[in-house]
Amino acid sequence: MRALALLALLLLVSTVSAVNDKQEDKANRVFELRIYYAAPGKMDDLNARFRDHTCKLFEKHGMTLIGFWTETNPKDKVEKLIYVLGYPSKEAADKSWKAFRDDPVWNKAREASEKNGKLVDKVESYYMKPTDYSAIK
Repeated sequence: MRALALLALLLLVSTVSAVNDKQEDKANRVFELRIYYAAPGKMDDLNARFRDHTCKLFEKHGMTLIGFWTETNPKDKVEKLIYVLGYPSKEAADKSWKAFRDDPVWNKAREASEKNGKLVDKVESYYMKPTDYSAIK
């Protein structure tokens, strides 16, 4: 799992151009690495839900989309969606997630996408703050 987290962090650094905030706004900034373990046979449906609904709702609720990835050759044969979001602070992240989870549009999209079974077996979440030498802050 550490290798997967390290990979995601390395990919995060490559997205520096995607983030254009003022230096003073970065002091409390946090990033969230999320890993979704897709239910068997559900990766296409999970990607569709993100593509068609989730990403727009994340932005609606103040989350900055940094990047989304899948593994090229998962060693455990479990397909994963790996992504990173940015927030002005941990408090802002908590507020954004509450608003997202309470959003009736999200709940409707989630229920519709899971009518033939759940899409995700497991979720991991890691909040991260940039180091002073990080290329992205």
